Amino acid sequence: MTRQMTAGAPGGLTFLRTATALQTLTLLFQTVTAGILLTSSHGYPMHDAGSKVMYAAAMLYVLAAILAWRPGGGSPRPVLYATGFLLLASAQVALGVAHMPSFHVPLGVVMFALSTLALVRTLSPRLPQHPAAKP
Repeated sequence: MTRQMTAGAPGGLTFLRTATALQTLTLLFQTVTAGILLTSSHGYPMHDAGSKVMYAAAMLYVLAAILAWRPGGGSPRPVLYATGFLLLASAQVALGVAHMPSFHVPLGVVMFALSTLALVRTLSPRLPQHPAAKP
């Protein structure tokens, strides 16, 4: 008897793509408001609100990765990426609260780059939808 393993249900993959896109967009918003904040105090309310949305988007990314993985028995790798990203988001929030821009800003740049890479990988048509089944 063979069992085909998939990357998750089509709805789960769409949810993962949407969550990754949302996370990337919130990080882009955070970079814009960080620039405003570094040049004037007017950016603080937007950057503060954006940080909460970004953290929620990181949690949604973890949920989406789990839902894309579990139903189809695909690779747990996206779950590991999403969990690692949530840890980075936690560190980012802690560094922001501690007012450590020398670490907070570079970590934000790294997070935006990683989220963009995750989005490209998620949207890539070369992702295996049906790996070879093992007997």
